[in-house]
Amino acid sequence: MADPLTLFTSIGLSEQKAKETLKNDALCSALKDAIAQAQRVLGVAGVDKATGTLLYTMASRLRDPKRLGFLTDHIAQRKICTELQLAAALEFVKSHPQDPINQQEFESLCGVGVVITPEQIEDKSASVFTGEARGGLMWADGKMIKNEVDMQVLHLLGPKTEADLEKKPKVTFHTLKIEGRTLMDELRGVALNFHKPGENYKTEGYVVTPKTMDLLKQHLEFTGGQIRTRFPPEPNGILHIGHAKAINFNFGYAKANDGICYLRYDDTNPEKEEEKYFTAIKDMVEWLGYKPYEITHASDNFQRLYDLAVDLIRRGHAYVCHQRGEELKGHNPPPSPWRERPAEESLVLFDRMRRGLFAEGEATLRMKIVMEDGKMDPVAYRIKYTAHHRTGDAWCIYPTYDYTHCLCDSIENITHSLCTKEFQARRSSYFWLCNALDVYCPVQWEYGRLNLTYTVVSKRKIIKLVEEGTVRDWDDPRLFTLTALRRRGFPSEAINNFCAKVGVTVAQATMEPHMLESCVRDVLNDHAPRAMAVLEPLKVTITNLPEGIRVMEKGYKRLTPDQPVGLRHAGYVISVQKVIKDAQGRVVELEVHCCSSHEAAEKPKAFIHWVSEPQKCEIRLYERLFLHKNPEDPSEVPGGFLSDINPNSLQVIDSALVDISVSKAKVFDKFQFERVGYFALDPDSTADKLVFNRTVTLKEDPGKM
Repeated sequence: MADPLTLFTSIGLSEQKAKETLKNDALCSALKDAIAQAQRVLGVAGVDKATGTLLYTMASRLRDPKRLGFLTDHIAQRKICTELQLAAALEFVKSHPQDPINQQEFESLCGVGVVITPEQIEDKSASVFTGEARGGLMWADGKMIKNEVDMQVLHLLGPKTEADLEKKPKVTFHTLKIEGRTLMDELRGVALNFHKPGENYKTEGYVVTPKTMDLLKQHLEFTGGQIRTRFPPEPNGILHIGHAKAINFNFGYAKANDGICYLRYDDTNPEKEEEKYFTAIKDMVEWLGYKPYEITHASDNFQRLYDLAVDLIRRGHAYVCHQRGEELKGHNPPPSPWRERPAEESLVLFDRMRRGLFAEGEATLRMKIVMEDGKMDPVAYRIKYTAHHRTGDAWCIYPTYDYTHCLCDSIENITHSLCTKEFQARRSSYFWLCNALDVYCPVQWEYGRLNLTYTVVSKRKIIKLVEEGTVRDWDDPRLFTLTALRRRGFPSEAINNFCAKVGVTVAQATMEPHMLESCVRDVLNDHAPRAMAVLEPLKVTITNLPEGIRVMEKGYKRLTPDQPVGLRHAGYVISVQKVIKDAQGRVVELEVHCCSSHEAAEKPKAFIHWVSEPQKCEIRLYERLFLHKNPEDPSEVPGGFLSDINPNSLQVIDSALVDISVSKAKVFDKFQFERVGYFALDPDSTADKLVFNRTVTLKEDPGKM
């Protein structure tokens, strides 16, 4: 047989496509097998371009290798001649993984042997348009139908006008989004596109093995067909706004479809895990309104994971490697010289790893697989002489995410393993590992992560901000961690509404902070009690207030010696009689005359907010932490994110006055200070001094849009 590059170009692939195919070992092998079989069927005639195209499509989309020969024969014998017939055939074998295949049913549903002539298309299209034409000519070539219908339309309506040729605006997913659609509506809709429990094999890319159907049957017997999801955070940092979408998706999808969701801590890295993170994660999940079906830990399964690793070695799918970490870095690290090490030898060495007979970095357990991003033989176990917060010193080897995640999903009988798009490159290893060990294999579904501009959410970068003193801690209200948003006064309902507005999409979503703030205003406007507060107070003495009248509040705005103003909610109009200044010439007090608003010569042009029984408080006003939209983008911020800090991101007013009615407020209680903004009581508050964080302004700042 010719070399692979020549072989692939001989069936019609471009040289570039052929070279790309050579990089994918699985596809390359499948295509070579398909070509070889087709050549045996065709003999001297060889494989032409049309047949070659179908063989390539079949090899690249087929997930069950045992069906390759079956479909290749049908293509080579010209029983499957079109992309449409091939798509139907691929769908059929995916939904019928067990032998034997019903040949008659297959040929009927896939249009095997059906040939549609141009005359048939012309006759059908003359009386009906594309939709009905397709119904009557199911296996006709779509382009031929379109061309014929275009001719019929031209004959009927004449040539296109300028209006017909005018370019229409592009309609995006969000343009079509229905206003008022709730998160639960969104998640129920998602269910229409996901597989049903037990029908994992119908998912594109899912790999079927001889044991798949038996394992799915056992899975269904255990779950009763119930949807099961999980939220699996690493307990080495605080959750951020992107996690809010993940929480809503995992817990919300299960809730919307009468399923259950686990909170599973991925606690496989004892060096970075702290108890405060476990507690904070649980608090934030519950704050958003979700209750886990059960709280589990990857460490619950350490023994079982180890036993499965031993089994993986015995099956020839893993080996102990001595390459150092620095050798494995980079885009194209060298293959391990220990890849073909005998299983018996790796078993002995893995046991020595387990018993602490190697130093850290001296040995790892690696899996024999090439991932979708080209990463070869990912590490399954590494040595760490660090006590674990739950298992203590019982283990000195710990499993990695690539090894642990799918197996814990399998152990918990998860039906839908929902993760963000960056994990798509790990999907093949997810399926591979479950199938290599003959355990139940869930389905991994990816969705687009949620990002916000004007912030950073990386754990490493937030730690740097804390260390540099730029922010006080993970819950600094200028950050977009969930603890920070709660401290600033963002209601959990508003965050959930924001996630619902963003929607569940495959594409990554980068949103502006003002969209989240808009959701916050909507909730607070309906639920936050009103109170009076003055941020820059000026003492005003009313010299003629009638006896028995108790004025509750005080004010200043728009009051001048020549301009009387009304007192908001009091029924009085005041006018300046005397301006009192200090030694530096600053106004420190006003003496005013008041009269009933009914007695005023004319209606005041303005009403001011005011407080007569004030309580001193501290007010913290927050602006964006960063000056640029993308502080992590070197092209936008060449000096790095730490050089982009907004010097005016925090303003502290330590002598503001607030009405005494809020003195009994509890931490995180929210208020609308009339004409000032929405505020929440900060945990720094004491019995002697209240501290309020400004959550958002009353109206959106047009300059921030």
